[in-house]
Amino acid sequence: MDLNLSPEEEKFRDECRAWLAANVPEPFAGKGLNEEENAEVVDYLKAWQKKVFDGGWAGISWPKAYGGRGAKLIEQAIFQEEWAKADAPMLINVLGLSLIGPTIIAVGTEAQKQRFLPKILSGEEIWCQGFSEPNAGSDVAGLGTKAIRDGDDFIINGQKIWTSLAHVSDWCLLLVRTDFEAPKHKGITALLVDMHSAGVAVRPLRQMTGDSGFNEVFFSNVRVPVANVLGEINKGWHTAIATLMNERANLGAGVYVGIKRALDALIERSHHINRGGRPSAQDPVIRQKIAQAYLELEIFKLNSNRALSKMSKSAVPGPEGSILKIFWSELNQRVQQTAMEALGTYGQLQDFDEGKWVYGYLRSRGNTIEAGTSEIQRNIVAERVLGLPKSYQS
Repeated sequence: MDLNLSPEEEKFRDECRAWLAANVPEPFAGKGLNEEENAEVVDYLKAWQKKVFDGGWAGISWPKAYGGRGAKLIEQAIFQEEWAKADAPMLINVLGLSLIGPTIIAVGTEAQKQRFLPKILSGEEIWCQGFSEPNAGSDVAGLGTKAIRDGDDFIINGQKIWTSLAHVSDWCLLLVRTDFEAPKHKGITALLVDMHSAGVAVRPLRQMTGDSGFNEVFFSNVRVPVANVLGEINKGWHTAIATLMNERANLGAGVYVGIKRALDALIERSHHINRGGRPSAQDPVIRQKIAQAYLELEIFKLNSNRALSKMSKSAVPGPEGSILKIFWSELNQRVQQTAMEALGTYGQLQDFDEGKWVYGYLRSRGNTIEAGTSEIQRNIVAERVLGLPKSYQS
C-alpha cells in the first residue's frame, strides 16, 4: 500500500488534530474507572464521549445512516493515532464503539440498529461483552450459560467472567447455549441483554494492579425478549466471530503510539537512572534490548499497515488481527520487562513517575490472555493464514 497520505487524508488529519487540541479536557484528578464506587469518573467520561459525539468524531467509520461519518479505514487509523498522540481520555463506551456496534451493524435487524446504535455513539448506554466463563475462557464455544425459550422470552441462567466494564454497563452482548444437543459451535445464540434486568448480579474482581475493571456476572432466571437475538437462533457463533474479528482488528495506530510513548519515556529515564555505577543507557545489554524493542515496534506498525491495506479492500477484518494481537501483547511485555531491568528498584515504587512503571509491568501480564490468549491466536494463524491442519484434540 502507499504509506503516504493523500491531500484529502492530510486534511482529515489536520481537522482531527485541531479538534483534539481545542477540546481534550484536563485529566480527571480522582480515581480511575476501575474504582467501581467512583461515579464521578463515569460522569466525566460520559460527558467527554458526548462531546466527541456532538463534534462528529464518535464511530467515524460507521455508516452515515447510523450516525457515523462513513470514513475510510485509513481515516479511522489516522484518528486513532492522533487520539493517542493528544493523550485524550478513553471513550467510556469503547466496547460498544469498537466491537458491539460494528457487530449490530453487520448482523442486526433494522429495529435493533435504530434502537441501539445512536445511544452507543453518544455514550448514553454503556456496553460490555459476555463471552468468557470460568470453565470456558479461551474455548469460548465451550460456554455453559443456558437460555431456555419461554414464549416470547428466553430465561437465562449461568455465569460470565472477565467481563470488562460490566460494573458500569447498561447492556451486554451475551453468548448463551440454546441447543443442548448440537455440537458446541452449533447451539449458541447471541443476545442483547439489559444489565438492569432482574436477576443480573455483577461482582468486580480485584487484580494485582489494584484495578477492578474486570467482573464476574451472574444470571439467575433473567428474562430476555426473543426480539433481542442478534443474528439467528443457534447460529450465534457466526455473530461471536464477527465480534472477535472486530476486537482484534481495532488495534494498529493507537497501540503503536501508546507503546512508543512508553519506550520514549524509558529511553529518557535510562539516561538518569544509575545501575552499577553508570546510567542504564550505557549498559550494553539494556541498550540492545531497547534497540530491539524499537525495531519490533516499527515492524508492528508495518504489519498494521498491511492489515489495514487488506481491510480497506475487503472491509472485513480477517485473521491478520491475530498476528497483530500476538505481536503487540508480547512486545509490550518485553518493553515492560526491560523497563524493570533498566530502572531497577525505582521502577517498583508507587511514588516514582506516579507508579506508571510498576503498574505497566503488572498490567502487561494480562496482555497475552485478554482478547484471546497467545496460544489461541497462534492456532488461528496456523490454520487460517498458513493453512496448517488443526491440532489434535482428545
